[in-house]
Amino acid sequence: MAKPTPLSGFPELLPAQRFVEQQVVDTLRHTFELHGFAGIETRAVEPLDQLLRKGDTSKEVYLLRRLHEESAEGHAGLGLHFDLTVPFARYVLENAGKLEFPFRRYQVQKAWRGERPQEGRFREFTQADIDIVGRDELPFHHDVEVTRVMVDALTRLADPSSIGMPGFSLQVNNRKLIQGFYQGLGLTDTDEVMRVVDKLDKLPVETVKAMLVEESGLQPDTADRVLQLATIRATDDSFVKAVRDLGVEHELLDTGLDELAELVRSCADLVSDRVRVEADLSIARGLDYYTGTVFETRLDGYESLGSICSGGRYDALASDGRTTYPGVGISLGVSRVVVPLLARTGLTATRSVPSAVLVALADEESRPASQAVASALRARQIPCEVAPAPARFGKQIRFAERRGIPFVWFVQDEGHQVKDIRTGDQVDADPATWTPPAADLRPGITSTESKENQ
Repeated sequence: MAKPTPLSGFPELLPAQRFVEQQVVDTLRHTFELHGFAGIETRAVEPLDQLLRKGDTSKEVYLLRRLHEESAEGHAGLGLHFDLTVPFARYVLENAGKLEFPFRRYQVQKAWRGERPQEGRFREFTQADIDIVGRDELPFHHDVEVTRVMVDALTRLADPSSIGMPGFSLQVNNRKLIQGFYQGLGLTDTDEVMRVVDKLDKLPVETVKAMLVEESGLQPDTADRVLQLATIRATDDSFVKAVRDLGVEHELLDTGLDELAELVRSCADLVSDRVRVEADLSIARGLDYYTGTVFETRLDGYESLGSICSGGRYDALASDGRTTYPGVGISLGVSRVVVPLLARTGLTATRSVPSAVLVALADEESRPASQAVASALRARQIPCEVAPAPARFGKQIRFAERRGIPFVWFVQDEGHQVKDIRTGDQVDADPATWTPPAADLRPGITSTESKENQ
């Protein structure tokens, strides 16, 4: 069999790299549960009519079909979900009678999207979502809460005791503010204008202005005022005066300004030299179901990745015709963050296996005794394994060294001993009481960048 060729856009990680990804997921899950969010998992497939409701994703959906499909359509009418919002909306409708509202959920799961692979963008990837959903109404304070939860999670990931992720800026805006401003200018197709303005992070201002004039039908001076709004940024509520100085008035604008100012003020205590929460009035989010707060997040030094964490308020996540379920949520691209960090910084685990101890094997007859030692250590939550073969002890030590296992245990008739193969220290030990240092109990995380800076 020829050596297989890797599939572009479907990242696979080595064990030490996978440990880093699991550390991210564990940190997220722990943080979300600290804030009272319940974990769910939805199926991988959804009906095509649901997936294609977001028309701009139609070219990205992977279809599900049998090899010998016999239907006229040539497929089963199902596709792999490309995000976690569409399946969550369906989940809420199906289980509304069993859920307590407001319902707080987190979900860490794979998604699939048929787009061109590039750094931070994959065809198969892991996302982590949190949402709070109400029945008929959802007070604004939940927008603040979701923001604070995700900032807390990202801050924990940026801690050196976790993966030491770079600092970040969470940028927030409000669709009511934008729509109110546009309506105050006399514009009617505000969604079209927002769609164009949302391209500011990819296109020059002059290009966006030309699109506003030529595609959206704005007068040049009106396009200038639209772009003036988009240039406003602030890390406090000073943006309110900056917007007021533009001289536009509208009731919806007032509401959006009040909500955005409250959100920025409510997150001020989370800000640090590595964590910024910024009002950025260029953020529009192209998807039309957002109705209020919108989020985007960028990593310091990794701005080319675009937003690694985004979302917002949607006043109609789902509806059964009688009841509407509004919500607010934010989604973190786990793969978008982890895979580039692994590639650029050499982020990896300090060992490729969870084992802290290798129990040496003198001969095959002594395997039961070595297994008994391993069982005693595991009973006290110490990860370990028995050597695969009774080779010379020096060879078994080298086997442990190659895998990063710090301790080798020797079973002897007169008493057991354990050796720290990094220092050479070897001491008597009892499997019922011996414990490795806390730092050795689980793999740590390191990077080539951190080693170069030492």
